[in-house]
Amino acid sequence: MIEKALSGNKHYWTWIGILIFFICVGFFMFLHQLDVGLAMTGLSRDVPWGFYIAQFTFLVGVAASAVMVVLPYYLHDYKAFGKMTIIGEFVAISAVLMCLLFILVDMGGTHRIFNAVLHPTPNSLIFWDMVVLNGYLILNVVISRTTFLCHQKEVEPPKWLKPVVYLSIPWAVSIHTVTAFLYSGLSARAFWMTAILAPRFLASAFATGPALLILIALILKRVANYDVGEKAINKLGEIVTYAMLINLFFVALELFTGLYSHIPEHMHHFEYLYLGIGENTFLVPWMWTSVALSILSVILLVIPSMRRNIKFLVVACVAVIGSLWIDKGMGLVITGFVPNPFGKVTEYSPTFEEVFLSIGIYAIGLLVLTGLYKIYLSYRDEGHVH
Repeated sequence: MIEKALSGNKHYWTWIGILIFFICVGFFMFLHQLDVGLAMTGLSRDVPWGFYIAQFTFLVGVAASAVMVVLPYYLHDYKAFGKMTIIGEFVAISAVLMCLLFILVDMGGTHRIFNAVLHPTPNSLIFWDMVVLNGYLILNVVISRTTFLCHQKEVEPPKWLKPVVYLSIPWAVSIHTVTAFLYSGLSARAFWMTAILAPRFLASAFATGPALLILIALILKRVANYDVGEKAINKLGEIVTYAMLINLFFVALELFTGLYSHIPEHMHHFEYLYLGIGENTFLVPWMWTSVALSILSVILLVIPSMRRNIKFLVVACVAVIGSLWIDKGMGLVITGFVPNPFGKVTEYSPTFEEVFLSIGIYAIGLLVLTGLYKIYLSYRDEGHVH
């Protein structure tokens, strides 16, 4: 089966070569980090979480998005998502793998991962985050592999698969909920201590993930003639629209609560985020870019004629992903630490090494995703998968 991923035209191997190059660069940066420690990064005592955890937070939402095609297909028998489910499950596998890798590099060394396994602490949310992430990875591997083999052999899926699929649906919600609890459970961080953080995480996930699935489906249609169908694309566009509107509503609630209450601990974080404090304005242009992208995406999505136009839909999906990558990643994570509980502003920006190590991890995820799609599509072209 793996041999299918080892054959392809020059465009395929050029893409693989680019990914391997960035993986090698990222691995070199990881070795450098093992040598000098997290001093290689821009992290500090006041800002212990940065670019790595920002990517982890964003990708957890991407992983959870698979439920948006699995749930309608299996629970509501929505046949239009038949070809889309395998795309979503493969994305979930790659996204969870990248999540685990970002946790690994953020912990500073592989030995600390083994400590978490050998000395579990059930009273820690990080322990449960590790459990739900690895559990979700196993569920998606089992579901996608079993479904693929059944399609290949042209037989009905075994009866035990359906309960596993049903289990994966609440499990997908749990991975993002537990991640949100990691933040909102820190009572000293006023920016995160809000009951609406978990729903906000889920809304952003259900906007980002389907937007990414739309882009992947359109790419596969262009390069591999794999057409998921216009009905599936349109329905995913509607899901992105509603999820994005709900996410913006939740952000507006946060802004109203923080600003109207005039509680300094809440106001200072939003001030830093959108206006900057003194000369500390690193995130300001990023956040206003996020706002502009979100407004653009909503305009393109809420007008049905524009949403059904593939060119406008692509722009809207890219805008959704870009907006939420900034807001949910860098904006959410860094601002929780700036200012600190004593009002001190210690600004953070990722280093060159951090960025390229992260690009290397993304390249690993894309390599895995490319291999999975190549295997599946190769068997489909041979007539073994329908």
